[in-house]
Amino acid sequence: MATKQEAVEAKQGLSYDVTNGVAVITVDQPGAPVNTLSPEVGTAFTTLLQQAERDPEVKAVVFISGKKDNFVAGANIDFLQTLKTPAEVEAISRGAHEQFDRLESFSKPVVAAIHGACLGGGLEWVLACHYRIVTDSPKSVVGLPETQLGLIPGAGGTQRLPALIGAQAALDLILTGKNVKPSKAKKLGIVDEVVPVPMLKDIALKRAAELAAGTLKVERAHQGFKAVAQSGKKKGLAGLFQGLLSKDLWAEAALEDNPVGRKVLFDQAKKALLKKTRGKYPAQEKALQVIRVGLESGRKAGLEAEAKAFGELVFTDVSRRLVEIFFATTALKKENGTANASVKPREVKKVGVLGGGLMGGGIAYVAGVLQGVPVRVKDRDDAGAGRALKQVQTVLDERVKRRSLTHREANAKLSNITAGTDYSGFKSVDLIIEAVFEDLKLKHQVIAEVEAVTGENTIFASNTSSLPIGELAKGSKRPSQVIGMHYFSPVHKMPLLEIITHPGTAEWVTATCVDVGKKQGKTVIVVNDGPGFYTSRILAPYMNEAAYLLAEGADIVQLDKALVDFGFPVGPITLLDEVGIDVAQKVGPIMEAAFGKRMAAPKALEGVVSDGRLGRKTNKGFYLYENGKKKEVDPQVYLLLPHGKDRKSLDASEMAERVALQMVNEAIRCLGEGILRSPRDGDVGAIFGLGFPPFLGGPFRYADALGPANLLRKLEHYQDKYGERFTPAPLLVEKVRAGKGFHEA
Repeated sequence: MATKQEAVEAKQGLSYDVTNGVAVITVDQPGAPVNTLSPEVGTAFTTLLQQAERDPEVKAVVFISGKKDNFVAGANIDFLQTLKTPAEVEAISRGAHEQFDRLESFSKPVVAAIHGACLGGGLEWVLACHYRIVTDSPKSVVGLPETQLGLIPGAGGTQRLPALIGAQAALDLILTGKNVKPSKAKKLGIVDEVVPVPMLKDIALKRAAELAAGTLKVERAHQGFKAVAQSGKKKGLAGLFQGLLSKDLWAEAALEDNPVGRKVLFDQAKKALLKKTRGKYPAQEKALQVIRVGLESGRKAGLEAEAKAFGELVFTDVSRRLVEIFFATTALKKENGTANASVKPREVKKVGVLGGGLMGGGIAYVAGVLQGVPVRVKDRDDAGAGRALKQVQTVLDERVKRRSLTHREANAKLSNITAGTDYSGFKSVDLIIEAVFEDLKLKHQVIAEVEAVTGENTIFASNTSSLPIGELAKGSKRPSQVIGMHYFSPVHKMPLLEIITHPGTAEWVTATCVDVGKKQGKTVIVVNDGPGFYTSRILAPYMNEAAYLLAEGADIVQLDKALVDFGFPVGPITLLDEVGIDVAQKVGPIMEAAFGKRMAAPKALEGVVSDGRLGRKTNKGFYLYENGKKKEVDPQVYLLLPHGKDRKSLDASEMAERVALQMVNEAIRCLGEGILRSPRDGDVGAIFGLGFPPFLGGPFRYADALGPANLLRKLEHYQDKYGERFTPAPLLVEKVRAGKGFHEA
């Protein structure tokens, strides 16, 4: 009969076994796809360590996961949400410190055998072990992503990682929250060895025995920065905040080793950090502060600072919003995009792409390289087909340069993609993704051509950003298999895929396209049909309002800065140059025809287009460009705008509010009209597709934070001042009358 303690260990998914004098502690939490860290798991693990310590036959310990492709994914976020006060969170953090301190000082060697994701609390756990081995699987990554949730590592990570690999590398990982692959983890010194998957346990047992016998010595400069394992035989990410600190900042790595140099280092780091985050993300500032405390005052002081900061951050609005986004995207990963959860996607073995332009080439990359299926690209001429292949080659070359792929691997992936000027190779295609010019007649022609050469079950997906999918389906013999798959540029970098269904789209078609999007690494939302769908529709009034401000005499730089200070990654005028001023001009009439005068763009920009200023692609828009890089505003562009060079100094906060509220109000209209299926999808779509500030949680979380009544008052104020384009969405008025927020049941 199992003891009470054995029952606790089993509940937490921990088991204990001894092999040739090495205790193997396996974590495999029952009923969960991944292992997570909680106080109960930590306590159960400590109890098993004590058992190993008491057993005279046990000379060393191996810590391993029983999951197929996961080690420990991090702390249990659901558990953190149950805590009520900062003091409770601090206590949890201090408890983790005590448990991992005991692990670090354990009398027998402990080897961590890592396969799969080892993130957050999982990495903090293994940092306290004495030797770390990771498999060479693409599933294996390590990292401390807490800042992406508005938090910092709370189980000693802010202290152990800098001690192990140095402040420079540790800050880069902690402030960005990015993951690193096994080879990079070894190079940094986070792990000691990278091994093939099938050999993980055997090598871990061997290394544990060698450590216990003293035949394996581990030498670590920086207490681990350049770890060298010596024995009989030697073995050899967006996160959102990438590029926070420039490499130049760390040119003098020795600065961190003396007090004066350290002060310079951290002062410069904070300045660079604030320039990037504009003070909107407190977790990054806290991480910098806590790491500095540890380096200057010792680990004990650093751990205390970490616990206090961790407790404070859990209850910040920023963390709440970022955690909500995390839960939203996690939920989307489990959905098939339809109301019927039993609908299964069909297998897509081959993808056809129509159009070899910027979007077509990007789609070919995510399908052929990330999804990993054969792709056939068709363009109208050899030059277009060649451009598509060249674009894929360019992205692969970047990956080779970053050493995330070898030349051989890149060539193998490129061979998955072929291109031509006819429909040869399309007969066996399961999914066609069309990325041709935005013209309904042309798209109807393409649909007819495709249906003549493909099988009866082939799906036709359009990458259109504005034309209604229902109108496209009218040109098809199989309208139930017509759907929208709206990618964002650049396709290989932008995380969102917006799938658009018309009333006749078959559920299996939707489920199949959602599955394809996930395999391409995208966060997928499904929206209903309508002009502009969701993202293009809410972007239109946002951009229009920026244009109205230009027409009123706003300075271009000040206007862009106002929206960046609000939290957008780039200002609206910079974005207009990126998208292409001519593209925006073509979309404008479509939106105005669908929604009337409130969506009408000001005429002020017509002179800019007629002057040949199309944006970055012509090296001249509102800004000037050199070798593809943005320079300064072209002063001559003001001569093409009302007021000429006589710019007005408009209030920055009002400019930002006018532009942002246009997007928020239109998002509410989309929800009220049934374009959106939920406020959650609207928040995810705006953040991942359009760069709506993540710390605000999306348009609907932002509306709830402002308060619907307050938002209504603001819109009515601007409506009185500027007219019908600020008319509040009917659903907003309903919510105010009902006294409810958008995320309330």
